[in-house]
Amino acid sequence: MDITLIIKSVMGLVVILGILMFMLLYKPKDKRAKNVKKQVKKPVNNKQNEKKVDLQTLRAIIKSKSSTTKDLDIAVDNVLKSYGSIPKKLGIRTHPDFDIYSEMLFMLTKHKNANKNIILRFNRELEKRNPQYKLEINDAVSRGLNARV
Repeated sequence: MDITLIIKSVMGLVVILGILMFMLLYKPKDKRAKNVKKQVKKPVNNKQNEKKVDLQTLRAIIKSKSSTTKDLDIAVDNVLKSYGSIPKKLGIRTHPDFDIYSEMLFMLTKHKNANKNIILRFNRELEKRNPQYKLEINDAVSRGLNARV
């Protein structure tokens, strides 16, 4: 074999390896993250906007790591005001919509900007309005507090 062919082959493999490493390590920003940031920056406390805010937007605000304490407080207020009642249990099973509330409780208790007043108010109001879910609500709060760093 010719030495130049070996050198060209090695250089080609190095270039291909470089391209593959670049593709592996380069992570473009997720479009959902951009949408969450846009949703967080919208003023939620305006009375006209309170009626338009849906549960998925409030969940995104609670889930966002960049949410401030004030954003979390407003989001919890809106959840309690508009979506405070969880559908009744299906026998001994929880309603599938309860998973959304469980995730919000977990993410809120785990959130770095959430304080005890917000967590306790959300916990107590949900328990008060939905007594059949008391154990599940406490379980979600416990999991969130245990995961908190």
